[in-house]
Amino acid sequence: MGGIYEIYAIRYATMTPRTPQMNYLQPDPHDTAAADLDYFVWLIRGGGRDILVDTGFNEAASQARNRRLDINPVDALEAFGVRAGSIKDIIVTHLHYDHAGNLDRFPQARFHLQDREMSYATGRCMCNGVLRYPFSAEDVTLMVRHVYNERVTFHNGDGEVASGITLHRVGGHTDGLQVVRVMTARGPVVLASDAAHFYGNLQRRSPFPIVYNVGDMCEGWAICERLAGHPDRIIPGHDPLVREIYPRASDTVDSYALHLPPSRSFAQA
Repeated sequence: MGGIYEIYAIRYATMTPRTPQMNYLQPDPHDTAAADLDYFVWLIRGGGRDILVDTGFNEAASQARNRRLDINPVDALEAFGVRAGSIKDIIVTHLHYDHAGNLDRFPQARFHLQDREMSYATGRCMCNGVLRYPFSAEDVTLMVRHVYNERVTFHNGDGEVASGITLHRVGGHTDGLQVVRVMTARGPVVLASDAAHFYGNLQRRSPFPIVYNVGDMCEGWAICERLAGHPDRIIPGHDPLVREIYPRASDTVDSYALHLPPSRSFAQA
């Protein structure tokens, strides 16, 4: 019997405005509405421990990439009552700049990463500017340093961080993208990260345009659905709708309780 956890989405940045062409590889030609892109890290709590999923980006990345950083994720965690120095395990879904920054701010953490992600981020694909663009050489180098300091646990496909918290490589967006399945009181919740930036990527079966392998991305949606067992238990990586349908979890930081049911269901009637 696995543990039962709480999950909190903590929003730290946003990018606006974005056209449908920026969010869907095959946009609906009738859809002209702009959609913001929110940036989150996720905190898993239970069994007397806090486990962080992804580490966001910092002010330097915000300036370099013209993203609006509302608060550094480390400071957001502090406002939520979690010191960076107290976190022992961090799951890095992939090594893009907005998921793997601030790697020097967690002195006690062990990082959980897919074998294929490290190979991808340090291999021949990084000779291509289009594939390289979402990565930061500084962040990847920091992760390499953590490897040399024996602070990285590598996973090959499926893995487990704790009882009730499992990792599953889906690829697609990057070669080693992994999603996180967490047991909660409402059943298994899947933190899809960039397997689906928006609910619409999943529902329309239309990939986000930053993609390494379209076939793996499409298969990744089916994996997320199988792992979650219900569409309401899949959490996309960047959708502002998360803030509308999940209960706010704090008065001091922009955070939302994903272990509670959403106010809107995505199940087919």
